[in-house]
Amino acid sequence: MDLFNVYPVNPINIVKAAGSTVWDEQGNEYLDLYGGHAVISIGHTHPHYVKRITEQLNQIGFYSNSIEIPIQKQLAQLLGEVSGKEDYHLFLCNSGAEANENALKLASFYNGRKKIIAFTKAFHGRTSLAVAATDNPSIIAPVNETDNVIFLPFNDEAALQAAFESYGNEISAVIIEGIQGVGGIREASKSFLQLIRSLTTAYNAVYIADSVQCGYGRTGQFYAHDWAGVEADIYSMAKGIGNGFPLGAISIAPKFKASYGLLGTTFGGNHLACAAAVAVLEVIKQDNLLANATEVGDYLIAELKKFDQILEVRGRGLMIGIELPVELAHIKKDLLVKNRIFTGEAKPNVIRLLPALNITKAHADQFLAALKERLEQA
Repeated sequence: MDLFNVYPVNPINIVKAAGSTVWDEQGNEYLDLYGGHAVISIGHTHPHYVKRITEQLNQIGFYSNSIEIPIQKQLAQLLGEVSGKEDYHLFLCNSGAEANENALKLASFYNGRKKIIAFTKAFHGRTSLAVAATDNPSIIAPVNETDNVIFLPFNDEAALQAAFESYGNEISAVIIEGIQGVGGIREASKSFLQLIRSLTTAYNAVYIADSVQCGYGRTGQFYAHDWAGVEADIYSMAKGIGNGFPLGAISIAPKFKASYGLLGTTFGGNHLACAAAVAVLEVIKQDNLLANATEVGDYLIAELKKFDQILEVRGRGLMIGIELPVELAHIKKDLLVKNRIFTGEAKPNVIRLLPALNITKAHADQFLAALKERLEQA
């Protein structure tokens, strides 16, 4: 049997990692500003993280949600404290797509409606309803197609107002990323998110804040939506929540009432996953990583804006998009091959920086120097 060939891969085998540094099998050292797609939130193999998981594994690694799992409650309490959503409730699952799937399902259970508003260039996952709300026809199979999803222009307040006037009480939920990731690091405006909040409240629809990539402290606030001064009804999370351990979650406002069997999962919230997630939050809290994300992110953005060849610098905190001219789209690959720096991309010509929240100014300077070199030699 061979692997199902769905991933274009770089011919690099990473065998060791620590902090924001990774090494390949030849011993070559790389700076990781990609974090496995915004997953590595507190650095690779963080000692506290390794200790927490090891201790848990030596006790029990898994049992199903048919028994009491006290570390789930510990995680919920700590997440409420760090995120500032202490009166919300937590449902644990395994991935960002699963988190968004459950968020959309819960919204529909809540108000008995079917229509969902999503936005151009949105990416919410690859499971059935999450992918239907994703603006990429190439990954939507015929079985995923539905008339229940309405796509509107991102940040278009007039279109949003008109949609609610047209569909009104048919709308179950509005789902939106605070900063679009796959869509090219495009930030929802403060006024747009505030309008979503006011319209969903007025029509008893559900505001779902997709925070899978832009949440968990990446922007310097716990959720990117927090910058707009609004509270969503449901926040979906994954990626940085487990620092590489597969885990997803939704944080649910008090107005939603739970009942047995309403949502469910076999692996979600298992002992090991929760140990990983507790370790991440403990490090974020103890090391004040939200402040570090703001400080280093602001520095990077300010310095990047000084490059004449860059068309636009977008994002907030440590979620940064660098838009280059199309003829410089090769710079991302050159940074990896020639400078041994991992970055992400949004095709065709946006470099995405999604590093660990504890990167240093020295890491930022290393990248800036490499980028300057590449642009000068382009």
